[in-house]
Amino acid sequence: MRLWWKSFAAPAVLSLLLAASASASATSCTAQAELPPQDRDALAAAGGRLAMAVVQQDYTALKAALLPSVASDWGQIHLAVEASAVLMKGGKMQLRNLYLLDADSLTEPADTQFFCSSASGSLTVTLTMKALPPGRYAVVLADAAGAPLGGQLAFILVWDGTASEWKLGGLTVRPGILDGHDGVWWWTEARELAAADQEKPDSWSAWYAYETARELLLPVDFLSSSNLEKLNAEQAAIRNAPQDAFPLALPDGDRTWKIVAVHPDVTLVHADLAVVYESTGVTDPAAERTEAIAVLSALLKAQPGLRQNFHGLWAVAVKDGKHTPVMELSMAQIP
Repeated sequence: MRLWWKSFAAPAVLSLLLAASASASATSCTAQAELPPQDRDALAAAGGRLAMAVVQQDYTALKAALLPSVASDWGQIHLAVEASAVLMKGGKMQLRNLYLLDADSLTEPADTQFFCSSASGSLTVTLTMKALPPGRYAVVLADAAGAPLGGQLAFILVWDGTASEWKLGGLTVRPGILDGHDGVWWWTEARELAAADQEKPDSWSAWYAYETARELLLPVDFLSSSNLEKLNAEQAAIRNAPQDAFPLALPDGDRTWKIVAVHPDVTLVHADLAVVYESTGVTDPAAERTEAIAVLSALLKAQPGLRQNFHGLWAVAVKDGKHTPVMELSMAQIP
């Protein structure tokens, strides 16, 4: 339910850098409150039209607004927008934030940071993008207010000088609510689990509750804020964190399963975790299912707290570098 084009792909920013790179110093960001009225109105209008097009599944309007250089990705865009319908249902679209990004001073594509400050000069957010070409950009964030699944939208707009208008360069869609709980609830839950961990170790549940909170609080991975930095610091303080455990060997009778990674997965709009493991190479569907259940069961026996704190687990088999989602099971379905 998320999509970023390769030229705009960016990793999550987990900490503010102390110094900007040379390319970053040649760029600037203007936050919504500091935008001149004409720029604010133009971006709000463009973002509003795109948000409504997503909500209404208006593929004609979206295709017409697409930046020509990413037109070849239309099939992916169509699928992402189609999948977003359930997230927007029952909500009223409203804009959250606008950011105008000036990268005209770049001489070639470069990894670029934008520091967006308020009028007082205090740092509010940092936007980090990879291989960004020279140009003018904008990031528009919007929400489906009141939607049971709290749909969130983010657009990257690119100024097309030839057409003298903003074009759609990137789109991502995420839920803001899972199983009835938003990101703030998951953050609070993570804190409580981390505090309980001091007496009854359950660092895995605390860690992945923080991961889930981060997923729900922002519609994009390339935006960092002081609030997010606080969440990151709390998560980093967890002892025996799972990210230090992989690859993880799980004994299971006369077998040992190798867990490559575990991460949140919102594909089915539940608070699920994806368990990525090395498969023995079975290809029969029944054998794949049996293997997957054995792996998931072994993980829950090793980390029983996950059963009480998350909806279910995805089994993702890896063989010869190929990742294959096998199935998703609720915790009650896993022995």
